[in-house]
Amino acid sequence: MSTIRVDAKVVMLGKESVGKTSLVERYVHNRFLHPYQNTIGAAFVAKPIQVGEKVITLGIWDTAGAERYEAMSRIYYRGARAAIICYDLTDSSSFQRARFWVKELQNCEELCKIYLCGTKSDLIEADRSRRQIDFHDAQDFAEEIGAQLFETSSKTGKNVDEMFQKVAEDYNSTAFQYMTEDTNVNLDQKKNSNFYSCCHGN
Repeated sequence: MSTIRVDAKVVMLGKESVGKTSLVERYVHNRFLHPYQNTIGAAFVAKPIQVGEKVITLGIWDTAGAERYEAMSRIYYRGARAAIICYDLTDSSSFQRARFWVKELQNCEELCKIYLCGTKSDLIEADRSRRQIDFHDAQDFAEEIGAQLFETSSKTGKNVDEMFQKVAEDYNSTAFQYMTEDTNVNLDQKKNSNFYSCCHGN
């Protein structure tokens, strides 16, 4: 066993079935697997990413979206440097759920930087009538809360790498400088492996 230092804790939040696990799978393994079972509890993966001359290791927690796991999700977002709050572009209720998680973080983790992520953009590109969340409404909300907005597709890979790259770049920039420095996490895991753990069901 070796120790991998996680520089930035990142948590994935959002309603169940919005595609959080698919985003992580696309980013870490460059693949799209369908269908998925719902995540139970949370799953973890660590991935290093190049930012200029530095390598930043993102520790990504993929949380269950079902409301019955809400209390558990709070455990996983504690101390997070960044939160990617996901909603399904074809499901208006998922955007309301995203607003809930934003409020949660603003109340409980005010130093956590928020990124809004609309998922399944390939579905609306194939059929524009399926879009239920207007881009400008989402952009207005993102500006209101000081977040950056991404519309992604785990199926095609659109904007997935760009989103995680932005998280790492922000961590490496002044965007995170107001946070305490003593929040790095050391995690024991198999050498040179990206892995899921903790009841991964997706």
